[in-house]
Amino acid sequence: MSPIVLTSSVIPDNITTQLSQSFDYQFNGTSSSIVFGFSKPSHPFGIGLIVGPSGSGKSTLLNMFGNKTENVWDADKAICSHFKNAEDAQERLSAVGLNSIPAWMRPYHVLSTGEQFRADLARSLHDGAIIDEFTSVIDRTVAQSCSHALRRYVDNQKLTGIVLASCHYDIIPWLQPDWVFDTRTGQLSYRGSERRPSIKLEIIPCSSKAWTMFSQHHYLNHSLNHSARCWLAIWNDAPVGFASALSFPNGNIKNAWREHRTVVLPDYQGLGLGVRLSDAIAQIFVSQECRYFSKTSHPRMGGYRDSSPLWKATSKNRKARHDYDPTKKTKEDAHKMKHAHRVCFSHEYIGVIQ
Repeated sequence: MSPIVLTSSVIPDNITTQLSQSFDYQFNGTSSSIVFGFSKPSHPFGIGLIVGPSGSGKSTLLNMFGNKTENVWDADKAICSHFKNAEDAQERLSAVGLNSIPAWMRPYHVLSTGEQFRADLARSLHDGAIIDEFTSVIDRTVAQSCSHALRRYVDNQKLTGIVLASCHYDIIPWLQPDWVFDTRTGQLSYRGSERRPSIKLEIIPCSSKAWTMFSQHHYLNHSLNHSARCWLAIWNDAPVGFASALSFPNGNIKNAWREHRTVVLPDYQGLGLGVRLSDAIAQIFVSQECRYFSKTSHPRMGGYRDSSPLWKATSKNRKARHDYDPTKKTKEDAHKMKHAHRVCFSHEYIGVIQ
């Protein structure tokens, strides 16, 4: 790897003179530094990563691959309105782990730092994308989940030539880049067969009072039925998800329950925790010889169940409920009529078939 010499010049003044003399630093207005160089990979790749400490030449090397695109956000538009269409917005925002539908409807400037990072990343996803300071402004949990979600999206869409620069090494096992160049050592390595770190969730029963921590992140509304059975999902001693279920009275089905609320906090989205949490709660009921049903309009949750052997579609799956009776006046039926024309996913959990 041939070294690259970087130089910069300024006009010396009283301040530079005083400071350089105080530290016995010889300075004539010109500074130079040496960084490791490397040749661009000649074979096709999905994701490449340039990683190393600050000031080690990452951005300089990144410029070999192209120029970073700066996103412009309209303060009067929701972030989802900055994409080609609704399907494109849904796919790209979900791809970076930004699965909070309420967040999709907000303008960019009111989002959290982590949400802004994901929104910017979603708009930058294309062949040959150049992304500097990857995960630098977000906490490490968000960085890991976002890295995993990005890898999955790039593989699914068969994107090529995406190059990232980051000062954080902890994202490597989650991102699984096709190649990594370490500016600290000057070494170029290629993707091995290592697997993503495992995630072990602890699921414990909880009071409905825990819902206050998660309510604002649910895509439908903030309410919770007080008769619901509730659980918390814990990862690394921190609450990351909430799930609840309701009794499902039915004259034709005994011991039936239905999913009520399942929410994963935004910082932990993109790791597949929501569907795993939902599966775990469903398994609790099935193991107690109950039947367990769920209806959702969330595309990622519904799509997962359509392809999962653990769930089977009901006769109402992906169908509008025109069979709802508009003449009934009960609170429950009034709620149903609001959603009579909304196409939802509807499934029953069957678990692992022995």
